[in-house]
Amino acid sequence: MKTETRTGLAEKKCVPCEGNVPALKKEEIDEFRKEISGEWEVLDNVKLRREFDFVNYRATIDFVNQVATIAEEEGHHPDLCVSYGKVIVELSTHAIKGLSENDFILAAKIETF
Repeated sequence: MKTETRTGLAEKKCVPCEGNVPALKKEEIDEFRKEISGEWEVLDNVKLRREFDFVNYRATIDFVNQVATIAEEEGHHPDLCVSYGKVIVELSTHAIKGLSENDFILAAKIETF
């Protein structure tokens, strides 16, 4: 699962968002996309989505637990859809109804597992 991060995004810390900043524009999203795996999809410029596959349910749940731990540490929580051998991760900053740098930071951190 581990992917090599291309930049220091994984070393950054998510900043609390109360909705007082604008969502990223398409051009900004395109720049941040260069810093994470191409396996992440951008949906309607408001959400990042990636599917992760695993060999069994235990590996699936171990991954979910790792994501939960980092999400709690960062104070930024993805939507997770869990099934046997698969997890779909969706990132969006709900307070601004779009993407923020936090979404890309968390994506980069998830890639380090």
